[in-house]
Amino acid sequence: MQRTMAIVEREMRRFRRSKTLILVSMIFPLVQLVVLGYAFGGTVKGLRLGVVDQDRGLPSVKLQELARAVSGGPRTYEPVPYHDAGEAVTDLRRGKLDGVLSIPPDFSRRVLASADPHVALVQDNTDGFVSSTLMSSLNGVVSAYNAPTPTTHRMSDRVSLDLVEVYPYVPYIQYLLPGSIVMSIFMMVMIGGGIIFIDDKARGLHEGYLVTPITRFELIAGFTLSGAIKAVLAGAVLMTVGSLIAGVPNALEPLRLLRMLVVIAVVALALVSMMFLLMVRVNDPLLPRATFGLLNTLLYFPSGAVYPQQGFPGWMQVLAKVDPFTYAVHAFKCLLLKDTGLVAVWGDLAFLIVFSAAAIGAATLLFRRTL
Repeated sequence: MQRTMAIVEREMRRFRRSKTLILVSMIFPLVQLVVLGYAFGGTVKGLRLGVVDQDRGLPSVKLQELARAVSGGPRTYEPVPYHDAGEAVTDLRRGKLDGVLSIPPDFSRRVLASADPHVALVQDNTDGFVSSTLMSSLNGVVSAYNAPTPTTHRMSDRVSLDLVEVYPYVPYIQYLLPGSIVMSIFMMVMIGGGIIFIDDKARGLHEGYLVTPITRFELIAGFTLSGAIKAVLAGAVLMTVGSLIAGVPNALEPLRLLRMLVVIAVVALALVSMMFLLMVRVNDPLLPRATFGLLNTLLYFPSGAVYPQQGFPGWMQVLAKVDPFTYAVHAFKCLLLKDTGLVAVWGDLAFLIVFSAAAIGAATLLFRRTL
């Protein structure tokens, strides 16, 4: 243990002198959290909807009034009146409008005759987010138009659905925070663990360990423990600062922070162990830099950090089952977004601990005490 701690002390001294490494590994995931959180998490508002009323009857006026109510409330779109449908579609193609609501000339007649009246939404389907937002909003308008007028003579026999929310509204920046914490830990593991380990080999510093009586396990344990300490520091900083930026409720509650630190320590150990298993036989200093983007893609995105895994194809769901990021992200989501206890994430912690033990054991077997 004394020889292992000597390696840990040396690595921590180097880490303390690497100001750039500390800043990059902690600030970059924080910037990623803020940019992606606000870029993808906001509600689509302020769209321009062209309204072409070719009927001008009372039913069409009622429909337009309901549409204006949406613009005055959620402000999803701003209605722009048009007299000519061709002109409105032309402006849609030119990007001046985001959609066109067209009310045909026979709308009122069909409404009064109960003859299946229709209105049309002409949409720019090159932007899926905008088109789906307009479609959802106007479906709500049509549903409100179709709602029967309530009467006081008898109770309605229509079945209604009430929505009950278990948790408060979670903005996308909070949804993204667990993945950003894992990314911060991974960046520190990759830069402060794997790349430095390979650079030591390339500069010949690694040879000094081979002439000492230190065992293979003590070497791997020392490197792993020092890398885990660095990763815990990076994860703790991002957890605290990111929670405040994202507006997580009760972000600084002591018991909650303690639970988070436990998970951060287990995640850091798992990712450091994985990194040394991947790099234990590598000698080319360019290889870990070249594989950083590949590992980021294979581990981060299938984990469910940015999109639910239920929407993945089958092969990606299989990849997510063995991805340590999946269990780390799930544990952080439970503690950050749901404020559960460690009992809810014991399965994630168990997987990560077993994964760490297996990776350290395999790295010890693969480590060579020869040049």
